Amino acid sequence: MLNGTEMDDLIQEKVQRFEEFVDRRLKPDLVHSIAERTSPLGTSSNLRQNIENLEKNSVTSLQTLVNLGSEVYMQAEVPDTRRIFVDIGLGFHVEFTWSEALKYISVKEESLAKQIQEYTLLIASIKAQIKIVCEGIRELLQLPAER
Repeated sequence: MLNGTEMDDLIQEKVQRFEEFVDRRLKPDLVHSIAERTSPLGTSSNLRQNIENLEKNSVTSLQTLVNLGSEVYMQAEVPDTRRIFVDIGLGFHVEFTWSEALKYISVKEESLAKQIQEYTLLIASIKAQIKIVCEGIRELLQLPAER
C-alpha cells in the first residue's frame, strides 16, 4: 500500500505525463491543422477573379511582370490570353480556355471546401481531447470544476 508522499509523487508523475502529451502532441497537431485549414482557398479565388476580369474587359493580349524567383521580375507579353495554363498540382500545368478554367476552379473549390470541413472537424476533435486531458488533470489534483 502507498503512503501519502508516494501517492502524491505518483499523481505528480501522471499529471506531468498528461501535460507533456498535451504540449508535445496535441498542441502541435492543433497548430498544424489550423494552418492546413486556412491555406488552400486563396489562390483559386484569385485565379477566378483574374479570369473574370479578362472576360469582362475582353482582354485578348497583355503585358505583365513574371517573377523568375528570388523576387527577380521580367517583362512578358501574352499575345493570346484566351487560353491559359493552370497549375493543377505536383508541378503539372494544363492548358484551358477561360470557361474550362472556371469549371476546373469550381470543382477544385468544392474539393477544398470539403478539406476545410474535414480540418474543422479534426480541430474540434483535438480541442475536445485537450479539454478531456485537462479535466483528467483537474480530477487527479482534486481541484474544483471550472464553471
